[in-house]
Amino acid sequence: MGQSFKNRLEKHFVACSAAAAAATIGAVQTADAGIVYSGVVNLNIASTTNGLYLNVVTGAINEPGNTAGGTVPGWDVNPWSSSALNYFSPTAPAGGVYVGNGAGNTANLVPGTLIGAASTYGSGTASTAGALPHVLNSSDNIVGFRFQHEGNSNATHYGWMRISLSGTFSAQPRAVVEYAYEDQAGVPIEAGAVPAPASLGLLALGAVGLAGRRRR
Repeated sequence: MGQSFKNRLEKHFVACSAAAAAATIGAVQTADAGIVYSGVVNLNIASTTNGLYLNVVTGAINEPGNTAGGTVPGWDVNPWSSSALNYFSPTAPAGGVYVGNGAGNTANLVPGTLIGAASTYGSGTASTAGALPHVLNSSDNIVGFRFQHEGNSNATHYGWMRISLSGTFSAQPRAVVEYAYEDQAGVPIEAGAVPAPASLGLLALGAVGLAGRRRR
């Protein structure tokens, strides 16, 4: 009788541990489900008047061939220029799509800066001077943007992209290293935010391992 009670107690403990782990992991996945992250892509920004056209939802770009924006339906961002680093906006949303620094330049945002409806948007150039300057010979350049999600009734979404630069704004290599956006319309995103790793999966594995040990 005593052994039977002990077995039931152990099974109850294992079941509770596994359920708690599953519930915790589910909560993490739900919390992070809104952020869509590209991973490291290193998309070249050609030193031309076309530069890089990118649709952040489909991942479509104007390469190979460095063609114009008409070859990338629904493109959302366009860093370009053969002599500087400019940011060209699509026609919508109206008023520009890149977060500015308040002085006519596109801002290099501090990680964690909130990108949302309260941000100031435009189509400025990059600068190494003034507020929130870009950094040469570095990938420490985070540009915030907004876009109309063609797969979500053209609702406005918010995102960021990391820009890698060489010794000058026009020198190669220069690239969009990675980017991310919030999949929920109207919800702000922090500059540099990516989905958190599912490290709590270890808890579930531990519960499964415990269950196996109890059975043995």
